[in-house]
Amino acid sequence: MKFSWLAVLLLAAFSASGQRFPSEYWHEGKAVLEEGDTLRGNIKYDLQSDLIQLDQNNKLESFSARKVVYFEIFDKLSRRYRQFYSLPYATSGAYKAPVFFELLSEGKITLLCRESVEYRTYPSSFYYYGSNTRLVLVYKFFLLTDRGSIEPFLGKRIDLISMMGNKGEEVEKFAKKNKLGVEDRNEFAQIVDYYNSFYK
Repeated sequence: MKFSWLAVLLLAAFSASGQRFPSEYWHEGKAVLEEGDTLRGNIKYDLQSDLIQLDQNNKLESFSARKVVYFEIFDKLSRRYRQFYSLPYATSGAYKAPVFFELLSEGKITLLCRESVEYRTYPSSFYYYGSNTRLVLVYKFFLLTDRGSIEPFLGKRIDLISMMGNKGEEVEKFAKKNKLGVEDRNEFAQIVDYYNSFYK
C-alpha cells in the first residue's frame, strides 16, 4: 500500500503531538521537606509551576518549592538519577521566591537547569509549504556564582570557556575533541564536570 506525501506528513504530525515529556511520568524517588521529613514514593514534577506530586502508598500529596528543600528521581527515560533543589530566584522583577533547579554539575562552577515545554514553530518539509508548530522540551541553563547568585547562561561555548581562566584552553581542547557543546544538557554538563575535576 502506497502512502501519499500528505498522509505521511499527517502521520508525522500526529506522532509529534503524541510525544510525552519527562514531567508527564511518575518517577521513583524521594523528597526532603523543609521540616526535615524525607518522603519516598513516586514523584511527578512540574518545573513550570514549581510543584511536585508524591504518591506514597497510594496517598497523593502536592508540595510547592517553598515546602521542598530537595528531591531526587530515577528517570526511566534517561536511565539515571536526577537531583533538584529549591533555590531562591527572581523569575520576574526583584522579588526572589523558591523555584526548582536541576543540578547538572557541582564544583568551582555549578551548572543548573530548568526545563519547560513550549510551542516552537518549524519550517515544513520540502514537499509541504508553510510551517508547523509543535510542543518541544526546552532547557534553560544557569550558573551559580561564588557569591551565591544564580545567573542565566545565554552565551555560547566560547563564553563559557572564557570564564574558566587558565584552564580554558585545556577545557576547549577537551570539548572540541569530544564534540561537546552548550546546547545539549548532557554535553554542557560534561564540559563543566571536566573543568571542575581540576579543583577536586
